[in-house]
Amino acid sequence: MSLITLDKLGLTLGAPLFSNLDLTLHKGDRIGLVAPNGQGKSSLLACLAGDLEPTEGACRFARILRIALMQQNPDGDLPSLPVSDVVLSALPAESRDWEAWRAEIALDALAVPLENRDRPLHALSGGWQRLVLLACAAVTEPDVLLLDEPTNHLDLARIGQLQRWIAALPKDVAVVVASHDRAFLDAVTSRTLFLRRETSMSYALPYSSARATLLEADAADARRHESDLRQAAQLRRQAAKLHNIGVNSGSDLLTVKTRQLRDRAERIETAARAPAATVSAGRIRLRGAGTDAKVLLALDDLTVTTPDGRALFRTGRKWLQPGERVVVLGHNGVGKSSLLDLIVRAMHGAPADGLRCNPSIVSGICDQTLSHLGPSETVSGAISRRFSLSDSRIRALLAGAGFPVERQDRSIRILSGGQLARLAMLILRLEEPNLYILDEPTNHLDIEGQEALEAEMMNGEAACLLVSHDRRFAERVGNRFWQIERGRLVEVETPHAFFEAASREDAVD
Repeated sequence: MSLITLDKLGLTLGAPLFSNLDLTLHKGDRIGLVAPNGQGKSSLLACLAGDLEPTEGACRFARILRIALMQQNPDGDLPSLPVSDVVLSALPAESRDWEAWRAEIALDALAVPLENRDRPLHALSGGWQRLVLLACAAVTEPDVLLLDEPTNHLDLARIGQLQRWIAALPKDVAVVVASHDRAFLDAVTSRTLFLRRETSMSYALPYSSARATLLEADAADARRHESDLRQAAQLRRQAAKLHNIGVNSGSDLLTVKTRQLRDRAERIETAARAPAATVSAGRIRLRGAGTDAKVLLALDDLTVTTPDGRALFRTGRKWLQPGERVVVLGHNGVGKSSLLDLIVRAMHGAPADGLRCNPSIVSGICDQTLSHLGPSETVSGAISRRFSLSDSRIRALLAGAGFPVERQDRSIRILSGGQLARLAMLILRLEEPNLYILDEPTNHLDIEGQEALEAEMMNGEAACLLVSHDRRFAERVGNRFWQIERGRLVEVETPHAFFEAASREDAVD
């Protein structure tokens, strides 16, 4: 049974986002929604929820249909409300008193601890806030559940918990998931919609298989496009020859034939459909400065501690050489970010016993909160303050990173997460480091951005020390893996066992 039918749907918000979109959502569908940042995923979910009117086409809904949208961020005064009240607010006002038990059931299903339920939403970690917003969407027992970037701020354990929760939903509930997490999409979806400005593509396959099929289709389109253009060019050459002959001979028949060939070439050129492959809004290109050093970092039984001095783990003897990309594995709270922070401070002159940094290091640092980007800065100011570049060069670089000229003087505080991530990647590129220190670098990057960053990291000569909950990214980028376990930092051959175990464990804060 069809629940929602999209017929030639199109949406323009300042600029065209998508058009001619046909889609039918059936009971039990599990659809992954994929597109670059800013290309309409959240807007399409709003259309499916009935919260946004399309610019063209129709969105038809089955009768008595319950739809719930999990948004990326809480609205209005929700952050100041106790967690239980936040979930209660999703229920109809007239039934909240006698249906309050539904809120508790929804929170229980997502394992939100009892001690968190009386706390204001803003006092919770980003991961728990995410699960509370999911409980808000689920508490109404919808027929259609729309999830907008549900894995943002979730660690591996919570992502595994979310996957199990989706798998346990009633089989007739339809789920549409907009996400940049490729492993998550593969785990929870069986259909994939690639949202594009003109020709969106849908496949009855999970993300990875669908992406491979899409690439094959795009390649075939590119070949057809080139063939059509070659045919049109040949017709124009024939027309030019006949035109010259006709002028010299005065033949009206040749003049007519020339016009027919040109008209035919024009029709072919007009009908020739250019390849529709999408690209991320701003390419990511990194370039390392290079170094002759044999060892960039040396750890000699370094003790990593909490800010108040409590020991977390010891590193043993480890070193990092040029070209090595080390992924640090470990559960939340074991000290991964603390290790990176200790190394960053040492590179900036704060000595630490058991840690030696080569003086030739040129560091490129990006933490998960992008804290090096001040909210009082403008987009162009973030570049001009750090680098001695002409204004025209800055404008060109920002345009290449997906920031049109009219947006380059805006405040950083109004940028989306994806825009902030692109700006941070541009700064990394301009720093030309030989050692990257990256803490969750794919937060808010779209899939094309993640793949571009992967390619740049793997093709370059710079070393990298990386913390990431993005399983696919970590597996592809890393060529060494350090795991924190039982108070020690040990080297493991692959991250697979850790990721599998972490995704099966219950989340803890």
